[in-house]
Amino acid sequence: QVQLVESGGGLVQPGGSLRLSCTASGITFRLYTMSWYRQAPGKQRELVASITTGDSTDYTDSVKGRFTISRDNAKNAVFLQMNSLKPEDTAVYSCNAKFRLVDRWGQGTQVTVSS
Repeated sequence: QVQLVESGGGLVQPGGSLRLSCTASGITFRLYTMSWYRQAPGKQRELVASITTGDSTDYTDSVKGRFTISRDNAKNAVFLQMNSLKPEDTAVYSCNAKFRLVDRWGQGTQVTVSS
């Protein structure tokens, strides 16, 4: 059974930092491109960052220079380090694992940036 479990969300003040984690089970993790998506209330889900099996990364423009995605294949985990957080980063952040036609999602973790 495939399972992706996110953690690390919470309430943080503007300018603060959070580190999200996503741990996978039931998949051969090293074969999967891993991504973080987010969805704010009333908005469409957007791709925030992705990391390939070869550790190539990509970011949406609004988080470049502030967020860093990384993976640890030995721990079946992907991380999202978020620095200099802004109120507009407030959203539910979800982990995604993709390999060929296989596409799996975690349940999401809430990130709220507010003073």
